[in-house]
Amino acid sequence: MISVRKHALLAVAFVTNAAGAQAVAVSQKGGSVAPADEIPVTTASSGARTHFAVGQRLLDVGRPRQAREHFRMAVDQDPMFAYGYLNLAAAAASAPEFKENLERAAASLTGKSEGERLLVEINRTFLDNNAEKRVELAQKLAKMHPGSPRAWIALGNAEAALNRHKQAREAYHRAIALDPSMYLAQTVAGFSYLFNEPRDFAKAKEHMERAIAADPKEAKGYEQLGDVYRAMNELQQARDAYARAVEKDPKLAVAVLKKGHINSFLGNYAEARAAYDAAIADGKEIEKATYGVFRAYTSVHAAQPAAAVEELIAVARSAEKTVPAKQINGAKAFALVSAVQIALHNDLLEDAQRVLALYAPVVRADAKAVNDADNTRLTESVILSWESQLAARRGDFDGALTKANEHKRLVENDQNPRRLETYHSLLGLVELRKKNFPQAISHYRQADLTDVYQKYHLALALEGAGQSAEARKLFQDVASWNFNSVGFALIRRDAARRSTAAN
Repeated sequence: MISVRKHALLAVAFVTNAAGAQAVAVSQKGGSVAPADEIPVTTASSGARTHFAVGQRLLDVGRPRQAREHFRMAVDQDPMFAYGYLNLAAAAASAPEFKENLERAAASLTGKSEGERLLVEINRTFLDNNAEKRVELAQKLAKMHPGSPRAWIALGNAEAALNRHKQAREAYHRAIALDPSMYLAQTVAGFSYLFNEPRDFAKAKEHMERAIAADPKEAKGYEQLGDVYRAMNELQQARDAYARAVEKDPKLAVAVLKKGHINSFLGNYAEARAAYDAAIADGKEIEKATYGVFRAYTSVHAAQPAAAVEELIAVARSAEKTVPAKQINGAKAFALVSAVQIALHNDLLEDAQRVLALYAPVVRADAKAVNDADNTRLTESVILSWESQLAARRGDFDGALTKANEHKRLVENDQNPRRLETYHSLLGLVELRKKNFPQAISHYRQADLTDVYQKYHLALALEGAGQSAEARKLFQDVASWNFNSVGFALIRRDAARRSTAAN
C-alpha cells in the first residue's frame, strides 16, 4: 500500500524553504544592502522586488495560488530573476510547472549569489529523489548563512524528508531564535510536532498561536490552529477555529473544506457534502478538482466505496473543463489514484483494473511533459506498485512479486535511505494476504509508517500474529489521526472497532 500522495512525484518538491517576506534581502548588485547574513535575492528591479516580497509573504502563510501571480509579475519585470523563478517553482500546482520554472531559475544564475545557486540545487534533488544530497546542500546553505532563518528552515525540511525529526526541529528552532516573529518558522515547527513522531500537540498549538500573534489578521493561522484541535480530537474547537478563519477571509475555501472533513468524521454526511460544495464553488484552478476528490471521500466514510469510485472518475473527467491546461493531468491523477486505492481496499478488483487503465496514461503524460528521465523512471515505479497491489489482491502472488521487484529495480539506486519503503509495503501486502504474519510484520516495519494506511496494515499483521497489545495501540493511533486522506477514510472505522476489541 502506498500513499496517494506519491502519484505526484514532485508534489513534495514545491519547497517551503523559499517563502516569507519578513526579511526579504536584496543583493548589493541590485542596489540595496541585504540584512545581516540573509540569503540574497538578486534583482535590480524595484517592481520585481515588490512583487517578490508580496509573493513570499503569501507563500509563507500557505497561499501558493495567490503567490504565483506575484512571482509571475516579478519575473515579468526582471526576466533574469533567478529567485523569482525559484519561488514560482515553489508555488507551482503541477510537476511540469515546477520543472519549467526550476530550469528558468538555473538558466538565470549568472551573476547571482552562491546562496541562490544552492537553493536551485536543493530543488533539483527532487527530480532524482536524491534526499541525501538535499541535506548536504542545505547544510552548506546554513553554514554559509547561519543568521538566515530561511537557511535553517531549508535544512529542517531536508532532515524531515528523511524522518530525522529531532534534527529538523533543531533547525526550525534555530530559525525561530533568529526571528521569533517569522510566521513560517513558527508554522513549520508547529506542523512538525503535529504530524511527525514524537508528536506533541501542546507544542504544535503553541507554535500555531505564535504564528497567529505574528500576523493576527491572517486567516490561515486560525485554519492551522484548527488542524491542531483536529489532531487533539477536539472537533468542536477545530470547527470553531475554521469558522473563525472564514470570518477573517470568507474566500478561504480550504477552511470551509476542512469543516467538511470534520462532518465526515462525525457522520454528518449531508453537512459534509454541503461544505465541500461550498469550497468547490469558491475554489480556483486545480482546487476545484482537488476539493471534489475530498467530497468523494465522504462516500468512503459512509461505507459506499463503489459510489466513491464513480464520483472520482467523474471528478477526473471534469478537470478538462475546470483546471488550467498544465494542471489537468495532476488533477486527474489525484482523483484516479484515490479511486484505485478505494477499489483495491474493498476488493472491487474489476473497478481497480478499469481505473488503473485510466490512471497510467495520465501520469505518463505528465511525466512526458516534465521531460526528465529520473521523473519518468519514478513514475513507472509508482505504476508498477499499483499493479503489484492489484495482483496481490487477486491472489496472484508470483505476479505481485514480479511487479514489486521491477519497482525495486527502478528505485534501488536512488540516493535516498527511504527508497525501498514502498517495496517493503508491497511485500508486506503479499505476506499479509497469504497470512504469513511474521513475514508481513518484518516488511511493514520497513515501510513508510508515517502513512496511517500502512500503519494500519502493520497492525493487522500484528493482530494476525497474536501480538494484540501492540496491534491495538496502532489501531488507536490510526483511528484518532483525523486528517482526511483516502487511506484514513478507508481504515478509520475498522481501526476504531479493532482498537476496542477484546483480547
